[in-house]
Amino acid sequence: MSGRRPARRDRAEGGQVTVMLIGFFVVVGLVVAVAVNASAAYLGQRRLADLADGAALAASEAAERSSLYAPGDVVALNADAARSSVEEYLTASGAMQRHGGLTWDVEQVGDDVRVRLHGHARMPLVPPGWDARADVRADAVVQLRIR
Repeated sequence: MSGRRPARRDRAEGGQVTVMLIGFFVVVGLVVAVAVNASAAYLGQRRLADLADGAALAASEAAERSSLYAPGDVVALNADAARSSVEEYLTASGAMQRHGGLTWDVEQVGDDVRVRLHGHARMPLVPPGWDARADVRADAVVQLRIR
């Protein structure tokens, strides 16, 4: 056995490990918040995309029956008729109540009809200074082909 005494730490270095641990947990918490919020925004966008697909299908049902039997393989869709079908679909599905701030638009693109939806996804983890919601958008285009 040697007669050496263990080295003593300088009192000024005593709290460095605590500061490092606090900093580590803050960084880990922010990484978790970003991952959880990114997942919530992605899932909100996917829900809106599903809703846009359903609205586009509803718009395709607005085709006039006489145009279904006209010559050609593409049926021209009417944006005005599609607009009312989309509104009925969004109201009947309860989307207007479930998705706060949901806005939509229907536009004619040649023979096609494009349905655009814009809404918000709620963020589950909101650190100070972050927005509690993310804007999400979804488009769906419908073209009615007869073969």
